[in-house]
Amino acid sequence: MASYLFPCLFLFFPHLYASFSSSGSHSLIRFKNPFSITEDASSYCNDFAGLKSYPKTNSWKEGTDCCSWDGVTCDHLNAHVIALDLSCSWLYGNFPSNIPSEFGRFTSLFYLNLSYTRLAGEVPSQVSHLSKLVSLDLTSEFGEQTIDKHALEGLVHNLIEVRHLFLDRINMSSVNAHVFMNLSSSLRSLSLAGCDLQGKHPKNIFDLPNLNLLNLGSNQNLNLDPLKLNRSSNLEHLDLSWTSFSTEFIDSVDNLQALKYLDLSGNSFFQELSVSITNLSSLEKLIISGAKFSGGLPDSMGNLVSLKFLDLSNSKLSGTVPRSLGNVLQLTHLDLSLNQLSGQIPRSLGNLLQLTHLDFGQIPRSLGNLLQLTDLDLWQNQLSGQIPRSLGNLLQLAHLDFSQNQLSGQIPRSLGNLLRLPHLDFSQNQLSGQIPSSLGNLLQLTDLDFSQNQLSGQIPLSILNLTQLEYLKISENSLEGSLPSSIFQLLNLIYLNLSSNNLSEFPQFLKGLKSLESLDLSCNKIEGKIPQWMQEVGNDSLTHLNVSHNSLTEVEHFPWKNIVFLDLSSNLIRGNLPIPDSTIIVFLISNNSFNGEVSPLICNVTSLRILDLSHNNLSGTIPQCFGNLSNSLEFLNLKKNKFYGTIPPTFAKGCQLSNFNLNGNLFERPLTPSILNCNGLEVLDLGNNKINDTFPHWLGSLPQLQVLVLKSNHMHGSLCVNSSKSSPFFSKIQIFDVSSNYFSGPLPVRYINSFKAIINLKKNASARPYMGVEDYTTGFYTYSIGIVMRGQETELVKIFTMWMIIDLSNNQFEGGIPKVIGKLDLLKGLNLSHNNLNGVIPTSIGNLTSLEWLDLSSNRLSGTIPNRLADLPFLSSLNVSENQLHGQIPQGKQFNTFGNDSYEGNKGLCGFPVSKGCNVNELPPPNVLEKDGSKSNIAFGWKVVLIGYECGVGFGMFMGYVVFWDPYPTVFQTGKLKWLVNLLENQHEKRRRRNSKKGNRSSRRRRV
Repeated sequence: MASYLFPCLFLFFPHLYASFSSSGSHSLIRFKNPFSITEDASSYCNDFAGLKSYPKTNSWKEGTDCCSWDGVTCDHLNAHVIALDLSCSWLYGNFPSNIPSEFGRFTSLFYLNLSYTRLAGEVPSQVSHLSKLVSLDLTSEFGEQTIDKHALEGLVHNLIEVRHLFLDRINMSSVNAHVFMNLSSSLRSLSLAGCDLQGKHPKNIFDLPNLNLLNLGSNQNLNLDPLKLNRSSNLEHLDLSWTSFSTEFIDSVDNLQALKYLDLSGNSFFQELSVSITNLSSLEKLIISGAKFSGGLPDSMGNLVSLKFLDLSNSKLSGTVPRSLGNVLQLTHLDLSLNQLSGQIPRSLGNLLQLTHLDFGQIPRSLGNLLQLTDLDLWQNQLSGQIPRSLGNLLQLAHLDFSQNQLSGQIPRSLGNLLRLPHLDFSQNQLSGQIPSSLGNLLQLTDLDFSQNQLSGQIPLSILNLTQLEYLKISENSLEGSLPSSIFQLLNLIYLNLSSNNLSEFPQFLKGLKSLESLDLSCNKIEGKIPQWMQEVGNDSLTHLNVSHNSLTEVEHFPWKNIVFLDLSSNLIRGNLPIPDSTIIVFLISNNSFNGEVSPLICNVTSLRILDLSHNNLSGTIPQCFGNLSNSLEFLNLKKNKFYGTIPPTFAKGCQLSNFNLNGNLFERPLTPSILNCNGLEVLDLGNNKINDTFPHWLGSLPQLQVLVLKSNHMHGSLCVNSSKSSPFFSKIQIFDVSSNYFSGPLPVRYINSFKAIINLKKNASARPYMGVEDYTTGFYTYSIGIVMRGQETELVKIFTMWMIIDLSNNQFEGGIPKVIGKLDLLKGLNLSHNNLNGVIPTSIGNLTSLEWLDLSSNRLSGTIPNRLADLPFLSSLNVSENQLHGQIPQGKQFNTFGNDSYEGNKGLCGFPVSKGCNVNELPPPNVLEKDGSKSNIAFGWKVVLIGYECGVGFGMFMGYVVFWDPYPTVFQTGKLKWLVNLLENQHEKRRRRNSKKGNRSSRRRRV
């Protein structure tokens, strides 16, 4: 229904005759020659449409009767070709630009189908000359065809007999939708999905008397307003998904009494599911997924008595599932997943005996009435309560998914009645009790998932009856005892996940699982060594093995020939590092007690992409071949070992490293610039080593570098850049940690200006919440680093993509804090503590509205704490202790939560929470006039104001004005006005003595 444009491929060749007879085989051969044959050109047919695809034109042989060829149909009376069906035929290529004038002479052709091929180009206007066409299907799979206004107008005007017109995914962005006003009244099917139609669509299209099918879906720029549907319409199939229309249109939907198929997905105009839709008693299929309802399902859903397929997934539906849904007895597919449904599952669903697919959240008992249901999918809702026993009535059920809800209680035994069920998923709920033995009746079961519940007791022996079982997942429960030793009878088992239970040994039954491909025994209590008989388990088939987070102590060797994923991390394994097979892609052995040196043989494992040897006792030097291995290696973590010597001096061109972590070793020599060959490097952590070097400024040119950690080394010198280059440094940096070194000089203003990722320049949020690397065969692996957060050393096992942290603490930086720091408005953590910084705290820090912690302690900062800091909404940790700050501490908001330890060592600070109160008459010391790190030259301006205060308000205000607004403030130091100051001081002293004498006389009189 959606092929590529270009009618009859042969149209472009003048050798084709007006009437295709069997003698025209030579012309058809010449027609097919410009095109290639590739299976990918028709991939949609096999993968999604369920249609058979094959190279039809391979049967076209010179000298044979073309009427016998695949895709060619002839009129047996006169041998004219009357139909050409090249759909799903693997054709690939561009049409020639020269289109023959003879094309319009193919008067006998009434059926043309070029759908689901990959023919590119522009639909020729000559297609409209095929005036006898009854069915035309140019559906494009890849959207590489276009049609202009004139070609489409001719097609609509001339094809007066056409009944079925499918032009899906042909680009019509340059066409006004009004061109379809002149469609033939004989039209029965019109499909224009995904054509990028523009403007308002003519409403008369809904009035075509014979129209049965209309598909305008996925035309987001198409406006269907105003529309009012005609009650006399014969429309049976209507798809308006991902278009634009009003509630007025929906209110008239109940006029379409012949409607059987309705798709309104992806439209957000709904406040709630319109009752008018529930009046369509003939409706058999209803799809409104992704509609974003603000209400729940109406009770009138029970009116849809003919409904067989219902999909309201991902639509924010709330409330409970109505019992009336149990009246829809023909329902076979029910999908209410990805909503916010709550409450219990109605028992009435047990009446849906035809149901084969069920997927949703809270399960009403009335579901037991849906006797025709074959598919029930309610995953990822908020359904609670117990699973109703009435679901055992749904004998036709072939798919049952209640995963990711809040269901509790026991698994009902009645589910053992669902003898046709191949897929059963109750994972990620709160189910308790034992697994019922009745599940052993489900002989068709191929996929069973009870993971992440609270199931207890032993796995019943009846599970051995499930001989068709391929996937068994019972992880993260509280299952006890040993598994049935005869489970090896499950010969078809290819995936087994028993992680996070209480297993104490390798189950003996594993010996018989010769076809096993994936085995997960992680997070159990298995002790000792991997037994030798484990090599019998999937020796030729096992690709994934996870035995992490146990108490294993020894590994002898790895016998598996095709292993690609091996996780031994977080055990107690000692001895030399074993070398895995060359097929390994992911090798994880962190958090063990491996010792000795790493053998250079590991470099023979040329397929390695992820290698984690961190947190062991490995020593020696890194094999130099690691530099060459980096052309496949993406994730290399050697953290917390005892490696020494040099970091690999040469990283090969084409290096694929994205994460390189050497933190916590004994390296002394610096990294070489060959690391610049790793253009995709995102995280570089060389912290906690003994590297003695100046700052490697050249790292700033790594285009993808997001995290740089050089903390706790012996690095020295300045971070300021002498180069005059204008190119940005570290433009994607998000975490910059050079703390605990010997860096000196001013803070690196140029770097701060270049941290574009921390400056909110309409930053696009990452699709992933964490930084990491993804392997399509094994999963997603997150990066990790150690960082000081809120004054505490913290191991970030996962780095949020939105974390922005700068740590320059414990160095010898000097000078002021630059104002430019206020540009980093996405910054979450700033640590400048334990340096020699002076000047004031710049008020621009008040711009850092995302800031969560700020540490400026142990410097020589002076002045007051800017009041703007009190407006930082997320600031939860502040430390300005051990400085020379003075004045009142800002009050209110976040500042009311900080304790005295945030301010200790600043004798001049007053107000809550320190013990020293603020006197309103107390004046700050002279350096209060310092602004943003620049000292004023007014040495005694406050003395003048004080004298003014005692001499009279008017004179004092005048003197204050002189002091603060004199464009030449040095006059007070040069002595030009010194006589005035001396005069005022003398007057002040005389007044003090006079008042003192009066006070003495008064006290003597009181004593007399």
